[in-house]
Amino acid sequence: MVRILISLILSVLLITYVVWAEEKKDETKKEKETKLEEIVVTATRTEKEIEEAPGSVAVVIKEEIEKRSINTLDDIVNNISGIYVHRTRVIMDTPTDAISLRGIPGNRRNLIMLDGIPINDPQGGGIRLGGLRFEDVERIEAVKGPFSSLYGGLAMGGVVNIITKLPEKREFTVKTGYGSGFERGEAHDDVRKFYISYGDRLWNKLSLFVSYGYGATNGFSNTFNVQRIAPPTGITGWIPTTDTQGNPRYIIGDAGDNRWWDESITLRAGYDFTEKTKLSLTLSRIRSEANYDDPPSYLRDATGNVVWRYGTPPNSVEQASFLAGSIGKEIYVYNLKFETEISNVKTKLTMGVYDQDRYLFTTPCYGIITGCLPTSLATITGGPGKTHNTKARSYNADLQFTLPLFNNHILTFGGSYRQGRGETDEYNLTNWKDENSKTSLIYQSKGKDRIYALFIQDEILLMNNLTAYLGLRQDWWETYDGYENEIGTSGYPRSYGSKKESSLNPKVSLVYKPFEDTTLKGSLGKAFRPPMIIELYRKFMTPGSFIFGNPNLKPEKSISWDLGVEQKLWKGSKVGLTYFHNNLKDLIYSRTTGQKIGFRDVVETVNAGKAVSRGVEFEFEQRFDKWLKLFANFTYTDTEIKENPAKPETVGKKLTGMPEKMFNIGGEIEKGPLTVSLIGRYRSKVFNNDENKDSVNGVYGSYDPYFVADAKISYKLTKFATVSLSVNNILDREYYYFYKEPGRSWYGELTMRF
Repeated sequence: MVRILISLILSVLLITYVVWAEEKKDETKKEKETKLEEIVVTATRTEKEIEEAPGSVAVVIKEEIEKRSINTLDDIVNNISGIYVHRTRVIMDTPTDAISLRGIPGNRRNLIMLDGIPINDPQGGGIRLGGLRFEDVERIEAVKGPFSSLYGGLAMGGVVNIITKLPEKREFTVKTGYGSGFERGEAHDDVRKFYISYGDRLWNKLSLFVSYGYGATNGFSNTFNVQRIAPPTGITGWIPTTDTQGNPRYIIGDAGDNRWWDESITLRAGYDFTEKTKLSLTLSRIRSEANYDDPPSYLRDATGNVVWRYGTPPNSVEQASFLAGSIGKEIYVYNLKFETEISNVKTKLTMGVYDQDRYLFTTPCYGIITGCLPTSLATITGGPGKTHNTKARSYNADLQFTLPLFNNHILTFGGSYRQGRGETDEYNLTNWKDENSKTSLIYQSKGKDRIYALFIQDEILLMNNLTAYLGLRQDWWETYDGYENEIGTSGYPRSYGSKKESSLNPKVSLVYKPFEDTTLKGSLGKAFRPPMIIELYRKFMTPGSFIFGNPNLKPEKSISWDLGVEQKLWKGSKVGLTYFHNNLKDLIYSRTTGQKIGFRDVVETVNAGKAVSRGVEFEFEQRFDKWLKLFANFTYTDTEIKENPAKPETVGKKLTGMPEKMFNIGGEIEKGPLTVSLIGRYRSKVFNNDENKDSVNGVYGSYDPYFVADAKISYKLTKFATVSLSVNNILDREYYYFYKEPGRSWYGELTMRF
């Protein structure tokens, strides 16, 4: 009996020790993972702890992404101070989508990368993040401030780097979900998503990963038919409204429910020749389509019949005014990365191709309003239209060396090359609902550019608690093979000669830790942004103007500086405060010439502006053990046009496309199998008119101030299965972000991981 008792005691002690050892191993592993999570590479091109990295840096890791209600990839950075995501919740990848940093608006001035490869399209600088799966993402790093000294043009406001990772062990994931609006027709209805991935590591050297994702929705009505001409007496159903400047307008219908679908497939492989010599390859393909159901007319005559047209030409409204076209895209991204280390010299070679094989718009003809013949009028069933497709491709290569010098220097240097090309072809359609009914080519524009660059950065440990970063980059930019042809118009086709510019961009940063829990940071740098192919060689038509490109444009420039402090107050808490200041010069701007083509103004693109954006960022975070995190941040951005000979009346006005105030507040709870996330987001009024005349809110076309809150609850049913429920726009706020934004909606999901 005693032996049995002793055996039981020893067995319990042994089991207790094993469990304790496993828990200790898990804790050590988590500590290592937490330590790894604090590493950032984008700020200096080398691995650096966030506290020691120069400038304002934010990192969002995979575990945080999975806790939140995320619709598109750029939602991940939407809660970071100083970052403004200009994407409606309605249409995927419109030309106006943007991620802006530090009051410098637009994708053309802010660099977005995927594993170190720029994915701003080379023709217009736009980003096409719809369809890229956040499930494939390991982390996203956002560094704010001028980074042309390391990354060249497009990095005036900062850099957002989307980073993926190869698997370390076998993993299999399946996700599927469904959601809709709480009230049908008020938000995206019938949202369906599916995702599957498989990864493995073989022979401890070869890593493989493949994923497929699909999403679709039946949409909701968000694009209204707003007319200047009032319906005549006897016609009912119309809704009185105004435009963004307060002029009377009339809503007579909408374009129908906005449907879309997207899909992506990613293949990734890596091979570790040795612990320090590695090669990886990635291929991603993204496709999507967005279109509309048949539109409804709100108008009725005295007998209750539907009314589609009224008035007499030229003051008439036709059925074509209710119609909206479609958008389709197909993009390929290729990436090769090789890194090795020989005699303390780390070498990294990154090569990639961004191939926008298809970015197609179809437009139903509505007479001269859409650039068609006056008598060309589409109908719900078909009729004439136009289609234009923009193909764009960029080739990227970056070679980097890093080596320690003496006892207090880390030298990073290398070179890069980027060659981009873009082409737009516009055709007539016999049937606007069939993109394959093309007839004659009516317009074409194309061009190429390339940039060679050399860069160097010296990280100098001046004292144990003071580090300086000195960076310098020389870029040589050239545009060439410009061509434009408006078929049948006098003076066309036009060919444009090459144009060259160079830019030397220095930057200096200091990181000082006077106390263990206090970090002071400051930086001063110069940045530039070369004109895009679309600005050089492309002509646009808007409802009231023709905007012509200008092959003589020169690069935009900026000089920026910032000062910040980060302070740990007590266990689990930290605060940060940063002031930033950007002086912008040679801003590319559209100038009205005073000439007209028909009823449209002739507008040319010129270097005409000086502007300033300055502001403060405040951040607070509190963690309670490992189960509760609270955060809040606030950004105030004051922008002002300082000089604009092209349009003097804009001087003193705010830059378009940037809110003055933004704040985010939220919390995350993780207790046992339960995870809860709640985040609120506020954005103040955004102007779309350069004279800031669009001051009316709550109307179609306005960019309203808004506060929305999103929540997600996840519960781990088993070791392998998790269910979640997300609710977006919990407060059911009604607001416009040009289009009418979705009301309250829900989405449920099941995730299986093996």
